[in-house]
Amino acid sequence: MDAAGIGELWDRLTGTQPDPPWWLVLLTGIAALGAVVHGPTWRVARNVVTIAHEGGHALAAVLTGRRLDGIKLHSDTSGVTVSRGKPDGPGMVFTALAGYITPPLLGLAFAVLLSRGRITLMLWVSLALLAGMLVMIRNAYGALAVAATGLLIFLVSWLGTAEAQAAFAYLATLFLLLAGLRPVIELQRMRARQMAPSSDADQLAHLTGVPGLVWVGLFAFVSLAALLAGGKLLLPDAASLPGFLRP
Repeated sequence: MDAAGIGELWDRLTGTQPDPPWWLVLLTGIAALGAVVHGPTWRVARNVVTIAHEGGHALAAVLTGRRLDGIKLHSDTSGVTVSRGKPDGPGMVFTALAGYITPPLLGLAFAVLLSRGRITLMLWVSLALLAGMLVMIRNAYGALAVAATGLLIFLVSWLGTAEAQAAFAYLATLFLLLAGLRPVIELQRMRARQMAPSSDADQLAHLTGVPGLVWVGLFAFVSLAALLAGGKLLLPDAASLPGFLRP
């Protein structure tokens, strides 16, 4: 690629796109909510949450100086991230903490980009994160899941119309924001039935002495805060709404 081509690509990535119409935001919000509350759809869509969850563990491990051995994603939407280092201390605490809070915080970061018209940039940031994760995947299903997700995002960002890109970006962002709380609820249900003795919350309880339920509450608080903040950022301007919807 010559200098002109690189410049064109850079302009494409960093340029702004117009805000989508209010009805597109509404429809993507309804679709994202449906993917979270509809059981059969959730069982498939939850793979995206697991990718973000395990990616959060991996990033936290690297940033705190732990050695990342690899990530595995499974067809039942579970996953595991293995890192080496001190079995306790801040590095291990932040690594265990990162999983459940990463999907909603990632959704909030994407909402910031979309609120500033950076739709294409948001899609390519997603691609970069997936590419970084792919090299650490250590099983076939995980590699397939991450590669397929990345391919879909690439095709939308490279071949899709402006409307298609906006719809996909808003759908993905709203899904991450809305999906943050359901895994936390599922986690506490499993803990209540004593079916998750080594969950992130229980690992944090062992590491810090703070009860696991407190950590579950923190996961829920972050998810709700990210949803409220991200939702506010993505709400269409009142001026763009039809008259009967304006406050």
